[in-house]
Amino acid sequence: MTRTADTHAAQSLATGAVGITLLHAERAALGCSPWSSVHDWLTGITHQPLIGSDDAALFIGAPALAFTLHTAATGSERYTKTLCGLDEAVHRLVHRRLDRAHARIDSGEFTRAAEYDLLYGLTGLGAHLLKRDPHGDALHDVLSYLVRLTQPLPGTDLPGWWVRYDPAGRTSATFPGGHGNLGLAHGITGPLALLALAKRAGATVDGHTDAMLRILTWLDTLCQHGPDGPWWPQWVTAYEHRLGAILQDSPPRPSWCYGTPGQARAQQLAAIALGDAHRKRNAEDALLRCLTAPAQLDQITEPGLCHGAAGLLHTVHRAAHDATDPDRFTAHLPALRTLLHSQLPAREPGFLDGTSGVRLALHAADRGGAPATGWDTCLLLA
Repeated sequence: MTRTADTHAAQSLATGAVGITLLHAERAALGCSPWSSVHDWLTGITHQPLIGSDDAALFIGAPALAFTLHTAATGSERYTKTLCGLDEAVHRLVHRRLDRAHARIDSGEFTRAAEYDLLYGLTGLGAHLLKRDPHGDALHDVLSYLVRLTQPLPGTDLPGWWVRYDPAGRTSATFPGGHGNLGLAHGITGPLALLALAKRAGATVDGHTDAMLRILTWLDTLCQHGPDGPWWPQWVTAYEHRLGAILQDSPPRPSWCYGTPGQARAQQLAAIALGDAHRKRNAEDALLRCLTAPAQLDQITEPGLCHGAAGLLHTVHRAAHDATDPDRFTAHLPALRTLLHSQLPAREPGFLDGTSGVRLALHAADRGGAPATGWDTCLLLA
């Protein structure tokens, strides 16, 4: 492996040391392991050149390290000097990326998922800023951009978050007019969750509520109803948009990243922020219905946070804390633990698809409370 590849791997929140450190920080905060283990992991990362180029994001490079350091600090004075330096780098990055995004909108071009999404876009950078500096100018500017993102581009009937490419970021004959993505990881429910969490934290901008309502209205028009309850597709093609109908005939895998759990949790958070009890009940019912649908649960075939059983377990755990009737959710947690333990073990130690994320989800579920470090801000679940 080259030095560049090694640096990139270490600074990946999804698979590398930056993400694995979140587990050690949570365990140290709970008194289950020494803080020296956290320092050891961080030392290995900080000895390498930081990735601060324009493709750095919450899940890669300087922002990923900043998120992990702030999470590991857990309100203490640890890592203060390093974090101050990282704050400057992250703010410069945010404003470079915002400048590009606004120029793109001004030109009337459609977006890319990596401009705005949670893992690699401005929503993810906003999630870090909400945790790090919730009333700072940088978060304000990200939220203002998201408000603008929700407005249709002039001359089209497509939402402003419409992506010109297929879900893999490529030009594809299957997606000749691009697509609209509904996922929490790469779609518009990520910005919805961030706007909702920011509003709950008192960090709002002009047009904040209207932007949330535009997203929610779009989700309402795409909601499908079947024997297993309401559900939303992973994405919508231009043909489906023109047709006004979804051709997918059954719910996707009930995952954090793209399925009903992540989509419903984002809508639950939005309903709470807006004080909409009816919408909150509908979002919670959608999540509960998928937990009793064997055809959906059978699609879970791996353990990780992103696509697998750990992500489902943790999403339900977090939703329960805000639910109108928490017992309806907590009653499912034992079965979801069993589902997680029935999966083949993860093949790698990383956060998003590996053993670190699995252990973090189990820690939270076993304790029955919020994570001690708030590590799941990077998933926009709380």
